[in-house]
Amino acid sequence: MLDKAKIGIEKAMGHLESEFGKLQLGRANGAIVEDIMIEQYGSMQPLKNSASINILDSQTLSIAPWDKELIHVIAKAITDAGTGLNPQTMADSVMIKIPAMTEERRKDMVKIVKKMAEEAKVSVRNSRWDSLKAIKNALAAKEISEDAAKDLEGQLQDLVNDANKKVEEAAKRKEEDVMKV
Repeated sequence: MLDKAKIGIEKAMGHLESEFGKLQLGRANGAIVEDIMIEQYGSMQPLKNSASINILDSQTLSIAPWDKELIHVIAKAITDAGTGLNPQTMADSVMIKIPAMTEERRKDMVKIVKKMAEEAKVSVRNSRWDSLKAIKNALAAKEISEDAAKDLEGQLQDLVNDANKKVEEAAKRKEEDVMKV
């Protein structure tokens, strides 16, 4: 019964780290654009499936599509994605200069980090809720004793407390990273 909660918590933590990696922090990072959806041959695909994303220097990304006809589609998708990036089309690639972070933008990013951390905590709570329901159902069906149910609930709460602590630590590290000039 706790395995399901552990899996849910691990997924929440993995998703949080993935989302933190996508934040634009004033330096080039391919994760910023790799999941932007582009239309390719009548279907929507993530950018990483249609092009190679390279970091030229700390402020510049280069996106080289495998099909050169997609250059303008990629540039438009990046602009429309609301990332605040301004792609420049070249002969065979799309160049993106990552703007430097202003103090105001850093504060906005900290708010986003806190929101992402809260969403991770909600996901952890949902995993706890699902496991609690399973424990209650097993107790009602007389599959486990009341003592076993109490032990499982205690272990589950320990898992949740540990996960919430990890989320807070990850958010604190990311906030420090965001505010670092």
